[in-house]
Amino acid sequence: MVPTGAAAASFSEVAVANPAPGETTSETLTLPLARPARSSRANARSTPNLPAEMVDYVKYAVTDLPGQYVFGPGAPTNADNTPVDNPITNAGATLGRVLFYDRKLSKNNLVACASCHQQGRGFSDAERLSIGFTGGSTGRHSMGLTNARYYGRGRYFWDERAATLEAQVLQPIQDQVEMGMTLGELIPKLQATEYYPPLFQAAFGSSEVTAERIARALAQFVRAMVSYQSKYDSGFVNGQQNFQAVFTASELRGLQLFGPGQPGQGRSVRCDRCHGSNAFIAVALHNTGLDATVTDAGAGLGRFKTPSLRNIAVRQRFMHDGRFTSLEQVIEFYNSGVQDNPNLSQLLRNQDGTVTRLNLTAQEKADLLAFLQTLTDRNFLTDPRFSDPFQ
Repeated sequence: MVPTGAAAASFSEVAVANPAPGETTSETLTLPLARPARSSRANARSTPNLPAEMVDYVKYAVTDLPGQYVFGPGAPTNADNTPVDNPITNAGATLGRVLFYDRKLSKNNLVACASCHQQGRGFSDAERLSIGFTGGSTGRHSMGLTNARYYGRGRYFWDERAATLEAQVLQPIQDQVEMGMTLGELIPKLQATEYYPPLFQAAFGSSEVTAERIARALAQFVRAMVSYQSKYDSGFVNGQQNFQAVFTASELRGLQLFGPGQPGQGRSVRCDRCHGSNAFIAVALHNTGLDATVTDAGAGLGRFKTPSLRNIAVRQRFMHDGRFTSLEQVIEFYNSGVQDNPNLSQLLRNQDGTVTRLNLTAQEKADLLAFLQTLTDRNFLTDPRFSDPFQ
């Protein structure tokens, strides 16, 4: 049951049309969002509620990755941007989880990283623009963090202005709209918070709080957010594809359309050229023709980073500016709405230079949507290891 009244802002019913393997009906999941209603309290709990036995993030995100993430043509191992000097550790990711959800990282103790990156939304935001610590709006939509580690370019934000994830995680804390802190203010604040010195001791060998350690811990937690228990993943056996055993006819047709497709099984519109590998993340920046006249230059020339399509069906806003409110709108945009502009990605042009029109039928649109819904990982969206320790 979804709470009502003051607690209602903490929860949302997310309709996930994603039957489990062997099932044909969908269910509506009630997924807890990370951002509770604003109040004068820093967190629901004054201290994090951590398990007595440390969560094994290394097992989940490193040593026990399934075959489709480790070997074969779709494995994204070459795109893993984990640096040699900051591998995922259990203590580091545990500290990162606490930091990620702690509203003490904001100027007035009202906003955390998780306020804009909510687990039930694939670590994105239901709002078009996220709300900062004093009520101001961010300049762009909150990017989903699922599989963020699998991006070989290693750069972050829609415009890739952060050279590494370690650099990226510190920027919202210092942004005067988002969290409003300076590192000079944050470090002594955390050092004086009773639960942080032991966590830093466990993660880094001493209780000293530093900006570098904050960045490293947050980056470890985010890189641990690997999604691999969706219906799509159940279509692999020891890393080998066996989608016929688990997909519906519509999902199979959608997979064929998405691409690369199998010869003789119908046409493919090759969405996979941008959303490649089993992590479903692009390898480069693209101008996708949202507007004929570019109003946001992004990384230059209207180009933006492409986040993973994993858990795309539970998000409520799409694109860097959050303009679309459904996957159906996104599919229709790529079907018939791509705008010509001088810097449009060549992947969205025909050989004669004209803008590609997919000419999807109503059934093909429905099939493509059905396939995208197989990327929803219900375990990941409710996994306690990624949940709010202050609840």
